[in-house]
Amino acid sequence: MHQRILALIRKEFLALLKDPKSRMVLIVPPLIQLLVFGYAATFDLKEVPYAVYNEDRGMAARDLLARFRGAPSFRQVAELGAAAEIASLVDARRVLVVVRIGPTFSDDLLSGRPAPVQVIVDGRNSNTAMIALNYVRSIVDRFNRDWIASRGLAAPPARLETRAWFNPNLESRWFFIPGIIGLLTLVTTMLVTAMTVAREREQGTFDQLLVTPLRLPEILAGKVVPGLVIGTLQATVILILATLWFRIPFLGSLPAFYAGLILFLLSGAGAGLFISSLAATLQQALLGAFLFMVPAVILSGFATPIANMPEVVQWLTLIDPLRYFLVILRKVFLEGAGFGLLLDQYWPMALIGLGSLALAGWLFRSRMY
Repeated sequence: MHQRILALIRKEFLALLKDPKSRMVLIVPPLIQLLVFGYAATFDLKEVPYAVYNEDRGMAARDLLARFRGAPSFRQVAELGAAAEIASLVDARRVLVVVRIGPTFSDDLLSGRPAPVQVIVDGRNSNTAMIALNYVRSIVDRFNRDWIASRGLAAPPARLETRAWFNPNLESRWFFIPGIIGLLTLVTTMLVTAMTVAREREQGTFDQLLVTPLRLPEILAGKVVPGLVIGTLQATVILILATLWFRIPFLGSLPAFYAGLILFLLSGAGAGLFISSLAATLQQALLGAFLFMVPAVILSGFATPIANMPEVVQWLTLIDPLRYFLVILRKVFLEGAGFGLLLDQYWPMALIGLGSLALAGWLFRSRMY
């Protein structure tokens, strides 16, 4: 039995690796996607374009504006001479933020009175606007603290101190890149397994496989193992690049990571075989794989929180294996979680994998006879 399965596994690897197009699909796109996601998929803003309308020539106003000029997150593109110029800059999207300081700003501060600063933000992209506004707020808060300390004034009665656990610098890259491991390995495993049977049907070799001594469980094992091996190798490469190139901390245990990875790949391979059992041609298999992957990524919580989705959609996410693997990845990378904290994520993926493989086997059997 083992010799028959190993022979089929060897045949699958040869079919994948001998084809130059298959080699390119397995190697080049995942690396390109890793680099694209690693550098482009971020909520952090760099060099926010802003304009200044300063009606006060006092020392306090100059000090506050100097902090904006020295901040790496901001880039001044204009200094305005009238309030009427603000609307045209924002409408043309030349600036994201306009900082307006009134004529009595410095006098109010020196007199101990509140000194308002107006911040006008382009709100067409609400997420970007909120991030930029938080950057402005942090600069103004530091200015307030330094002003109070330099003049020996009484501190406000209540002061908020924020400490971010697991991601102290609030780098969105730390959140995205671990999830890319799940995203890219799902794509590769689904494509490898979805193409395997459809390719043999298209080439006319599937009937030859059925007349061999191989039984159905052995055929399924031979089709699944190459996807598991390739997915594991790809995840290992991405793990190394994430920790060494992008400097993402890996605080958990490797056994806990690979246990989740194997269960995730098993469920992805089962879904791929299920699609492959339905497809009559290679084109249908590829289309079916992409039809599965797009909702799987959207429902996984990769970019948007599952808690913000409608309740009916949240129920649908329970059958998405990527949902559970993303939790494992982020807990292992950033929280240092081990097996005990991840058991509630392991068993749903195991059920999805076993269920999809059983359904794929039933479809194979029904189409064979």
